[in-house]
Amino acid sequence: MTFVLYAAGIVLVGLIAGLVAWPLLAAQTESVQPLPVAEHIVRWEKQKAAAYAAIREAEFDKQMGKLTDEDYQFIRQKYETRAIEALTQLDQLTGSMESLRPKKPK
Repeated sequence: MTFVLYAAGIVLVGLIAGLVAWPLLAAQTESVQPLPVAEHIVRWEKQKAAAYAAIREAEFDKQMGKLTDEDYQFIRQKYETRAIEALTQLDQLTGSMESLRPKKPK
């Protein structure tokens, strides 16, 4: 009688372990979809706005005497690079969106 209880317990534990492990062991059938172009545009717009805000803040801090000229130039160059990167990406994305739009007949 005790052997049957032990066997039933082992089977029950095995079933529970299988159910818990199934999502981890199952093959991933979902493929990772790339972000839509609109989401990329929003991301780059946020980066551009953040870079512009950081440049304005650095200019204000320099005028208030909180930053040295060297620190101001370093910060400005860093955020100008980010803004240029965002603008470049936005140009590429909006250009790709233009190519997807149907052309109007003349």
